[in-house]
Amino acid sequence: MLVEETIGETEGNPEMESPRGLRKMEPCEDEPSPRGVLEVPVTDSDYSSSSCASSSSGEKTAGQRTLVRDISNGLQWKGKGMFDALKKKSARRFSTIPLLGTSYELSRRNLRRRLARIWTAEDEEEGADVDGMIVTKPSWRNFDFAELAAATGNFKPENLVGKGGQAEVYKGLLSNGQIIAVKKLMKKDKEKENEDRVGDFLGELGIIAHISHPNAARLLGFGIDGGLHLVLQFSPHGSLASLLFGSEESMDWKVRFKVAVGIAEGLRYLHHECHRRIIHRDIKASNILLTEDYEAQISDFGLAKWLPEKWTHHVVFPIEGTFGYLSPEYFMHGIVDEKTDVFAYGVLLLELITGRRAVDSTQQSLVIWVCICYAIA
Repeated sequence: MLVEETIGETEGNPEMESPRGLRKMEPCEDEPSPRGVLEVPVTDSDYSSSSCASSSSGEKTAGQRTLVRDISNGLQWKGKGMFDALKKKSARRFSTIPLLGTSYELSRRNLRRRLARIWTAEDEEEGADVDGMIVTKPSWRNFDFAELAAATGNFKPENLVGKGGQAEVYKGLLSNGQIIAVKKLMKKDKEKENEDRVGDFLGELGIIAHISHPNAARLLGFGIDGGLHLVLQFSPHGSLASLLFGSEESMDWKVRFKVAVGIAEGLRYLHHECHRRIIHRDIKASNILLTEDYEAQISDFGLAKWLPEKWTHHVVFPIEGTFGYLSPEYFMHGIVDEKTDVFAYGVLLLELITGRRAVDSTQQSLVIWVCICYAIA
């Protein structure tokens, strides 16, 4: 769960997180990366009003030039002032509906007690009722710290595959030969910040523990000794972002199509087939993992929310997500529903087709760029 302060979207990175504050509304600082995926590459200058006017002389009407100028000058981050203001806010994040409870101040004993209520489902054929939700027999387990330390070489720097503001991700090898990814919550100096991060961690665990689908990241287990850890299935090809933007080779179109379909299947599951509807709120290329056969898996549920059956939407503040993927109704009014993820998925499709990032180094929106190209076509 992402500008993205990471060691790099390296191979096998399960969840490249960003600092929570930056992740709320931060644009990417990476360069645009067309890399020849378009038949006729278009440079960043194509959206400037001057270049549009010069290229259209003798061919385009004054009305078309005016339209392009209005789009590039008017639509291009009309909300930038709001964006700058939101970045300065430090409001506490609206909590999810966690499986493990809503308290951010859980002692280790209380945490074990809450987890024990879930583990009882392993012995019940029909599952258990935990905090009003039916929990079927889990496929994950509790890892002790010694096992995780042995798997990661005592969390050696050589096994670090990703780092953000909240967690570090390590590649590990279990005694049975299974390769795993261990997401380790980092401790902070301030007690209040630690409480918030523990709450976020438990909220994410509460969401991902209920998810079981080929197009969603698979939770193998968790650990609460020696810190809080999520143990996830390792993704050998890393994230879609690393393959789409970080590789010298162009991504095969059959793979792009397979990834697009896989993400759509994963969203359909989260929105319509899960025990409760889940709104991810941070669908983007770096949160899509790729299995060995390039099956897309939605990951990083740190911002995800339950959407009760009778609710049409949430109204959530502060606004969180990744700049460039935010739907207008969410960005402006805090309205969260399935369409929030669908809009972000549309932006991701544009990234797959064009090879450009959702927001380039000049803070130009890919959506606006596509609108301009359509207007002058």
